[in-house]
Amino acid sequence: MSSKLNSRDAVMDFPRRDARDKLRGRTKYTVDIGGSDALHAVLLRATVPSARLISIDTSEAKKMPGVKAISTHLDAPGLHGIGISDQPIFASKIIRYHGEPIAAVAAFTKAQAEAAVAAIKVTLEMDRALLTMEEALRKEAPLVHPNWKNYEILLDGASRGGNIAWEATVERGDTKAAFSREDVSIVEGCYRVGRQSHVPFEPRAVVASYEDGRYHIHTSTQVPWTVRHVTAKVLGIPDAQVQVTVPAVGGGFGLKFDCSLEPYAAILAKKSGRSVSLFNSRRDEQMTCLCRENAEIRIRSAVTKEGEIVGREATVLMDCGAYGGEQVFLTSMTAHTLGGNYKLGSVRISSRAVYTNTPPNGAFRACNGVYNTFALERHTDEICKAIEMDQIEFRRRNVVGNADIGATGQVFEGNVLGPMLERILAKYPVNDVAKKLPDGRLYGRATTVGTWFVFVGPSAATVNLNFDGSVTLVTSGVEIGSGTMMQSLPQIVAASLGLHPSDVIVKTADTDASGRDLGVGGGRTTVSIGAASVAACDEVRNKLLSVASQMLQTKADDLILKNKRVEIKGHPGSGATIQTIVQQAEIDFGPISGSGAFTNPGVKAMPGCASGHFIDALDIPVFTVHDCEVAVDPDTGHVDVISYRIVQDVGRALNPRAIHGQIQGGVVQGLGYALQEEITINADGAFDQTSFETYRLPLAGDVLPIEFELFEGAPSSGPFGTKGAGEVPILNVGASVACAVANATGKAISELPLTPPRVLELLDDDAYVGISLSHISNEWHKNTL
Repeated sequence: MSSKLNSRDAVMDFPRRDARDKLRGRTKYTVDIGGSDALHAVLLRATVPSARLISIDTSEAKKMPGVKAISTHLDAPGLHGIGISDQPIFASKIIRYHGEPIAAVAAFTKAQAEAAVAAIKVTLEMDRALLTMEEALRKEAPLVHPNWKNYEILLDGASRGGNIAWEATVERGDTKAAFSREDVSIVEGCYRVGRQSHVPFEPRAVVASYEDGRYHIHTSTQVPWTVRHVTAKVLGIPDAQVQVTVPAVGGGFGLKFDCSLEPYAAILAKKSGRSVSLFNSRRDEQMTCLCRENAEIRIRSAVTKEGEIVGREATVLMDCGAYGGEQVFLTSMTAHTLGGNYKLGSVRISSRAVYTNTPPNGAFRACNGVYNTFALERHTDEICKAIEMDQIEFRRRNVVGNADIGATGQVFEGNVLGPMLERILAKYPVNDVAKKLPDGRLYGRATTVGTWFVFVGPSAATVNLNFDGSVTLVTSGVEIGSGTMMQSLPQIVAASLGLHPSDVIVKTADTDASGRDLGVGGGRTTVSIGAASVAACDEVRNKLLSVASQMLQTKADDLILKNKRVEIKGHPGSGATIQTIVQQAEIDFGPISGSGAFTNPGVKAMPGCASGHFIDALDIPVFTVHDCEVAVDPDTGHVDVISYRIVQDVGRALNPRAIHGQIQGGVVQGLGYALQEEITINADGAFDQTSFETYRLPLAGDVLPIEFELFEGAPSSGPFGTKGAGEVPILNVGASVACAVANATGKAISELPLTPPRVLELLDDDAYVGISLSHISNEWHKNTL
């Protein structure tokens, strides 16, 4: 029946129902629910980046006032990870990064727990630390994981070895022949980016208890089912012995797309017999943040004078830190970003997650797509310079369209990116891409394109039709601030059942009550959980119309759900209220409910192209076009963003106002990445930027209004044709700013962020032509195992 629904019924600027309470400080987050009887936990963390752990003596700490429980690696023997199980929750024999947990203490007060942590005696034998990927890749480098061959493999097909945690590759076509052609120009560039911290309002936090033989975890997470599984895995217990519930989450941006503090609180709760709360301080959050990883990229392209890209080779080094983590998974996305945007005759791409003795990295809004797009678009402009072609014209000729082939051989559906590019150029015609302003600043403008995806995968939903005619939606979805659980899902369910979104109650995620879900992230919630919700609504709808058909003596096919009623088609106001039908159903059959599920549609790649990939093809591509104007002060190096414009592919905009908020926030976050946010690692393997005093975030004065248009109609398997809209706004920002600054200054911009000292250094160096990465060979096969 869902195919008969009109998407116009789902489209509205429905306001967030949680906005008022959040603005007034009444919303209860995990940090608010511990209660006076909960113990306070503190972690003992390593203060060196690499060492042998000889002994841990907790005898004195156990005698300290208020201490109720202490845990170490002996309480959690299991390993966890993505693709490979390589990470313990406590260091046992080896310290691999500054900040790695060694022990945890629970006491009546946090001060008591901190005192006990200070009393734990740890004996270490220092080892050489590998703090950069260049060091880690040297032949003589020690192994961060000496026993890497013994780890459990969770996904077959990738190459691994030494300090290469994971290697994913793509090979399509004959690049050797492409680069050997006499009619091509060969353009090569190297690019480098640093780490970025998420800085959500609410740090990672958990409250755990142990009752009735089960662990009960309340936590600030995007992935309740991952927390359930990982906690069980490291404790060596069945998943069913762990329940995870999620209160309101004060932001995530990918930081909370993994299990983190939960196992520590769970262990201490069982050992103490009390509820245990464990919250990161802001300093802890910053120093152990699962950052967007630092990366180094080399791209090489063979291009004809007409602008045809006949061959491309690229290598990306991703610093996963001490453990594989999300970077293992994200190696897959390099093929779809560096190999995206443009038609390629042939392509070879390698993406390597590299172990270093630094804090582990993780997922962050649009993940490696942000810096791969930066590298690709800068490389594209360098191609244009080499073949003397206009930057816009080159993109017009080469952006992917209907039936074009992606890097892994998937066939794109629909002509989307080209029309989006034309739309932004028609609205904002390009006159100058570089000039000197009257005040002496250097003006630059750039237009960039980007390709990302909706991360789909399995989701489940249950819809219960209540006695009063309202409905309750039960899923494992989490409200992380994007508004999906408060806006788009109620709109989808309401449109499916003829209700108003205010009639839809959305239950808080609880793994005991809801079906399995991959989690909230990757723009997937509206699509995956939304599609599962539509399927559940279909079942409810059929049951409801069946009862109504008997009551109204009318064929079910002649009935519609509208305005909280079951009406006869063509006769507004006829029939009966949904509440009346529900009440009759409960008398005749019992309560009405429905369940639904969704998983990835399974778009095909070309067999044999990709190895080591978690995603061979993009089920739902998402495209975006950004346009940026900057002014660069040649005396200070300060970059001022004058204007920023976007055309964003949304499939179908269910709530334009909500999407506007996501675009504004995503661009500002991207401006921080492009211009300000920088993390450096000192000789101790720790971050230099320990707080907001030293980690520079965009402030109110750095924000500008973003002009945008929503591009609708692109193919999507999401409900009503929608796509996720929260992740992609950040995708092109670093690229657009960098390309605009390059146009303004005439310099080969190859690093982010573009802080004033860095820009000033470029302006003062007349010989600067970009960076060189000698540890990434310009012979592609030498960058593979």
